[in-house]
Amino acid sequence: MSRILIFLLLTAFFSHSCQKKEKEKPNILFIFADDQTYLGVNALGNNEVISPNIDKLAQSGVTFTHTYNMGGWNGAVCVASRAMLNTGKFLWHAKAAEDKNYEQMQENGSFWSQMMQKAGYDTYMTGKWHVKQPADSIFQTAADIRPGMPKTVPEAYNRPQAAEDTTWLPWHTKYGGFWEGGKHWSEVVADNTIQFINSAKNSKNPFFMYVAFNAPHDPRQSPKEFVEMYPLENISIPDSYMDLYPYKDSMGCGPDLRDEKLAPFPRTTYSVKVHRQEYYAIITHMDEQIGKIIAYLKETGLDKNTYIIFSADHGLAVGNHGLIGKQNMYDHSMRVPCILVGPNIPANEKREMQVYLQDIMATTLDLAGIEKPEYVDFNSLMPLIQNPEKKSPYPEIYGAYINLQRMVRTDDFKLIVYPKAGKIRLFNMLEDPNEITDLGDNQEFDIVKKDLAERLKKQQQLMNDPLDLHPYFPDLF
Repeated sequence: MSRILIFLLLTAFFSHSCQKKEKEKPNILFIFADDQTYLGVNALGNNEVISPNIDKLAQSGVTFTHTYNMGGWNGAVCVASRAMLNTGKFLWHAKAAEDKNYEQMQENGSFWSQMMQKAGYDTYMTGKWHVKQPADSIFQTAADIRPGMPKTVPEAYNRPQAAEDTTWLPWHTKYGGFWEGGKHWSEVVADNTIQFINSAKNSKNPFFMYVAFNAPHDPRQSPKEFVEMYPLENISIPDSYMDLYPYKDSMGCGPDLRDEKLAPFPRTTYSVKVHRQEYYAIITHMDEQIGKIIAYLKETGLDKNTYIIFSADHGLAVGNHGLIGKQNMYDHSMRVPCILVGPNIPANEKREMQVYLQDIMATTLDLAGIEKPEYVDFNSLMPLIQNPEKKSPYPEIYGAYINLQRMVRTDDFKLIVYPKAGKIRLFNMLEDPNEITDLGDNQEFDIVKKDLAERLKKQQQLMNDPLDLHPYFPDLF
C-alpha cells in the first residue's frame, strides 16, 4: 500500500472520528418564557393552571424550585434579566457591559451563543430578544426577532371596570398585539423552532437553540377556547391581595408605571380575576406550542441527545400585594420556573436550594464541555443536579430595582428595603411564604434584621451596586 493511500485513509479516519465526536456533544434546546412566575405552572403548585407539557418536563427532569432573577435597572426588568443571561454577568456588571462593552464582546466572541458556536454548535434564535446587541450579530441564524412586547393599545389599560366592560377581549384580533401578522406570535415561535429542528437533522453539528416566547407578557391575548378553559368563578384571589399597596409610589410601582396601569386603581377582585384568567389562558396556549416542539423533537429522534431547559426571565404579581407587574422584590415577581431534562438527568426530582436563573448559561457551557470564562459570574447547576446534598453557591439571594428597592433573602428570611419610603420589611419565608406578615418593626427580630442587612451590604459590594443605603438607614447600613 502506497504512503499516499495510507495517508488518505488515515485522514479520512480521523476526519470521521472528529465529526463523530463533534456530533456526540449534546444538543441544547432552551425554551424561555416572558413574565412567567413560578406560580404559573401546575406542577409547581398552582392547581388552577393548565400546563400539561411543562408539567411533563418537570416529571421528566429536575426542577429548581427557588430560582431567582436579580431584578432590573429600569422598568423593563426583562432587559436586565436577558443581559445577565447572555453575558453571564451579575446585575450591575451586566449594566456596565451594556453601557460600554457590547461591541467589544461581540468582536471577542464573548456572548453566550458565540461561545457555543466556537465549541462547534449551530446556533439559532427565534422570538423575543430585547438585548441591545442585535441577535443576528451573535447567532448564526435568527428568525422573527421580536421586540420587548407586542404593540399595545389604550383599550388594554385600566381594565376591566366592570363585568359589562367587554371593550377588550383576548381573542379580538383587531387590536393587533400577539395577533399582528395574522398568526399568534407563540405559534410563530413554535413553527420556526420545528422548522429549524427539521434542518438540524441533517447537520453534522449539535445545535444550541434559544427559543424565546413573548408569552405570557401583556397584552395577554390567546384564542377564545383557551380563555374559556378558565371560568371566572374558578379563579381564586391571591392570599396577599390588597386594593392598594401602601408603598407603591415610593417604590416606583404607582400609576405612572406602565405595568401597573393595566388594572384600575384601587384594585378590585373582579379586575384581578380577569387579569389572572387571561394570564393563565396565554400560558396554556404557550404550553400547547411547547408540546408541539417537544413532540417533533421526539419524532426526529434528536431528543435522545438533547437537553431541554425551560425557564422565564422573571415572574409577575398579577394581583398579589395589590400589584400587577414585576417591578418588586416579592417571590411572585422574582422567582421563576427552572426545569432541566436530558441525558443522565434524574426524572421527577426537585432541588430546593436557592439559585439564579442565569445559572442556566453556565450550565450549558458545562454540558457542552466549555471551560467557564472568568468573566462569567454565574455557576453551573450540574453539580447540584448530580449531588442533591450539595449546597448552593449562593448563601443569600440578592435583588434590586433601580434605586428604589433592594432585597436579600436566605432560606429562612427575606429583607426588603424601600429607601425613599424609609421602610424595612422582613418576612419569615418558612412560616409565611406568601409574604403577608411584615416583621420589620418587631424588635424580637432585630438580630435577624441586622444579619440580613450585613448580607445585603456584602452583596452590594460584590455586585458593584451604585446605591448607598447608609444615608437612608444609618443605624442599619
